[in-house]
Amino acid sequence: MSTRPETGAGGGVFAAVDIGASSGRVILGRTTGGTVDLEVVHRFPNGVVELDGGLRWDFDALFAEVLAGLAAAATVAASQDETITSIGIDTWAVDYGLVNAAGQLTAQPFSYRDDRSRAAVAPVHAKLDPARLYATTGLQFLQFNTLYQLATEPDLTGLQALLIPDLIAFLLTGQRRTEATNASTTGLFDAVAGEWATGFLAELGLPKKLFPPLVQPGETVGTLLPDVAANVGLPATTTVVAVGSHDTASAVAAVPAQAKDFAYISSGTWSLVGLELDSPVLTEASREANFTNERGVDGTIRYLRNMGGLWLLSECQRSWAAEGFTQDLPALLAAAAALPSGGPQVNPDDPYFIAPDNMPARISSAVKVTGDILPADPAAVTRCIMDSLAAGYARTIRDAERLAGRTVDVVHVVGGGSQNALLCQLTADATGKRVVAGPVEATALGNVLVQARAAGQVSGGLADLRSLVVGSHALLEFTPELARR
Repeated sequence: MSTRPETGAGGGVFAAVDIGASSGRVILGRTTGGTVDLEVVHRFPNGVVELDGGLRWDFDALFAEVLAGLAAAATVAASQDETITSIGIDTWAVDYGLVNAAGQLTAQPFSYRDDRSRAAVAPVHAKLDPARLYATTGLQFLQFNTLYQLATEPDLTGLQALLIPDLIAFLLTGQRRTEATNASTTGLFDAVAGEWATGFLAELGLPKKLFPPLVQPGETVGTLLPDVAANVGLPATTTVVAVGSHDTASAVAAVPAQAKDFAYISSGTWSLVGLELDSPVLTEASREANFTNERGVDGTIRYLRNMGGLWLLSECQRSWAAEGFTQDLPALLAAAAALPSGGPQVNPDDPYFIAPDNMPARISSAVKVTGDILPADPAAVTRCIMDSLAAGYARTIRDAERLAGRTVDVVHVVGGGSQNALLCQLTADATGKRVVAGPVEATALGNVLVQARAAGQVSGGLADLRSLVVGSHALLEFTPELARR
């Protein structure tokens, strides 16, 4: 076990811009006395919109919220005689905006939930065999991976692709960079060399300099542009520091593991389930199992499978609310927990569930395909989702252990799903392993800790950062049902 890392004299204050597929926050993180604490200063909604013939992100509105959040952070910090040391940005992966030579965004970015990239899969694979792709990138096949999206673009001449957190950083600083953990989700990144797979760009007919140069977590991207600094009320000397800009990379950096052999589930809209490794697993067996090798903080490998997540439940809640059913989530989960085990399940990874629509009807339809029947009662549908996710988590962890040659005895659940006691208990039962739940704000914690270390306020490696999380946040433990008898 690592000892508690030292923090610099007086601690530090850091702004974390943390944006998910359904909401975003700007958070102040403070490192003092060997602890790290968070204060949310601004929240805002996020979501896809129907625009210009597709599902897109309203990036202009999103960036306006980022600026409003940074202004709120500056105000809160000033009211307490604090100085914000730096800003870090994390978001979801794979999506990008196209920027021209003048630095203008050519259109609102497409969302990965748009179906446009489906038609590009076969043409891309005709140029780059899937086995060859995997042997270099180690990336799980998902039809919305960046390389398939890029293959649908009609003309990329004179343009650069900036992944969403890099696009935000560019508009704050004027500096074009690509942070490495997010670069590793594009399908155009060499998992071993840790560099762009430039040969693949050429074979796909993509510009050699389509993406800006790489930057690693902890490196400085730049300082605020003068007009941005004046707008938000921060000094122009305020730095934007690269963090694990893929939100899962930041979340895994803050997993409160006290030993090396652990599994993690970053549970939110999606479920990211896997192990932390020192090197990628690029075998054909790994490709057939559809595991991904994504970059983590400090050059680690996040060996995981991207699974369906609580999107299924949130979409059900949206449909039920439209029908007049407004039972709150705790009551809904309690009703689901009261139902017997062994009920119907679905495959939460089925692309059938990706797009927003009437989710309860789609889940019922998927259950019928298995020859079972799912009652329309929201509690029954909720229990089906929870059982399906837990069973999927167990399968994925077993597969990861087998493929990586590792054995783990504890599963860490972080993110919003760590508050879902039913899901955590079902996961313990399905895996037969101890489950440690929390922290909820793992992504923001990882974001802040990487900034704090870059500023010299926190020292040590990942184990040291994680010990700080353990000492700062309450965790819950769930043991398998058989172990409790």
